[in-house]
Amino acid sequence: MESLRGQLLVASPTLLDPNFARTVVLIAEHSDEGALGLVLNRPTPATVGEATPDLEPLADDEQPVFVGGPVRPETVLVLAQFDETDAAGMLAFDDVGFLPPEPDLELIAAATRRVRVFAGHAGWGPGQLDSELEREDWILAPADADTVFAERAEDLWGSVLARKGGHYALVARMPLDPSVN
Repeated sequence: MESLRGQLLVASPTLLDPNFARTVVLIAEHSDEGALGLVLNRPTPATVGEATPDLEPLADDEQPVFVGGPVRPETVLVLAQFDETDAAGMLAFDDVGFLPPEPDLELIAAATRRVRVFAGHAGWGPGQLDSELEREDWILAPADADTVFAERAEDLWGSVLARKGGHYALVARMPLDPSVN
């Protein structure tokens, strides 16, 4: 399968795994060795100032930390939109990517437009994501920086589906529990 790097995975309504139900995931890496992504729409009550004060030069201390996924939740990943892409450690798409391993936060702050802090990430072993796509667990959508850094991240699942239009727009309005419909 072609690499999905830089694409969004939107959880289908039938994906009931609590780690991924109604999530939107940015695929940051996808190869024969597996895939890595970040759940974009799970902000936590914890702020950057509380959880990762070292990142305050880069991110607003009142900004929420997001649950990036169930893998290594003790690990912090910072996704940024770079004005200077040479400052990125790895790009996911266009000018959106990750900090280098040991960043100079003052230099990175000057080279970035927007940042978001994540605890953990989503991960798939070789062929696992491809199998989930064949089962139609995920709906693909193109990624763009405004979606990745959406102000109302908790509304992302519905808004990405609504933007796709057609029957996806109907799915976007489906209640979590169809019996209340």
